[in-house]
Amino acid sequence: KIIEKQYPQGSGEKYIPCGAGSIKNNTRQSAADIAAEIKNPLPFAIEPNSPDPQVLILHTHATETYQTWDTPVYDPDFTARTKDTTLNMCAVGEAMTKVLNDAGITTLHDTTLHDSPSYTESYARSAQTARRYLEEYPSIKVVLDVHRDAMESGDARVRPLTTLDGQPTAQVMIIAGCNNGGTVQLPNWRLNLCFAAKWEERMEMLYPGLTRPVLCGYRFYNQDVSPGALLIEIGGHANTVQQAVRAGQYAAKALAALFDGSV
Repeated sequence: KIIEKQYPQGSGEKYIPCGAGSIKNNTRQSAADIAAEIKNPLPFAIEPNSPDPQVLILHTHATETYQTWDTPVYDPDFTARTKDTTLNMCAVGEAMTKVLNDAGITTLHDTTLHDSPSYTESYARSAQTARRYLEEYPSIKVVLDVHRDAMESGDARVRPLTTLDGQPTAQVMIIAGCNNGGTVQLPNWRLNLCFAAKWEERMEMLYPGLTRPVLCGYRFYNQDVSPGALLIEIGGHANTVQQAVRAGQYAAKALAALFDGSV
């Protein structure tokens, strides 16, 4: 079966308030250190209505997909992978790209299937793609790697879900990596975290219930390519495509509002 669950914002020693949202601190950094960092201004400036690209959206695991049916049961043989760009992560990325471009934030969308035909080294391939764009378009400030989660509880799948404007909408979660001083080297992790906090705060302010807490942990995810590089999980494999697309649109609307300072 599928369990529909709206994840609340976190509380307790592992969680740092972030406006209406929160950050889960899975690092050895103190809560006071994280709280101080997220108070800093955005580490970059977006130029609205610029002819030059400001944002790049790509997908390391582009073939990740969602259910195409809405009944609250899942098919154990469903692989939740497809090369069909109208059903996989590219569909969500395209919806986000349209919202940003319509808002005057010039955005590029790369639809390379970095995890096909081989899942191995997909992050290495997406890093090459990101660096190629950044070299060609030095105006790009933000690199968003858009994924979906896969959540299970026992033999059930979990569907992270909220309701916005009367419509079922997938919940989203930003992941901001942290430098562990060892094998994972993210010297600018504080800048990425600051960006994550600002976006999280804006999403929850405008669309309460849209987000799960930001995850700050020892993850790499190519977040060394730019001080505006983040990974965002849009729903999970038990959400429908429509729920995920709606979530991507709301996340992008909040990002546009953050960049133009309209709200």
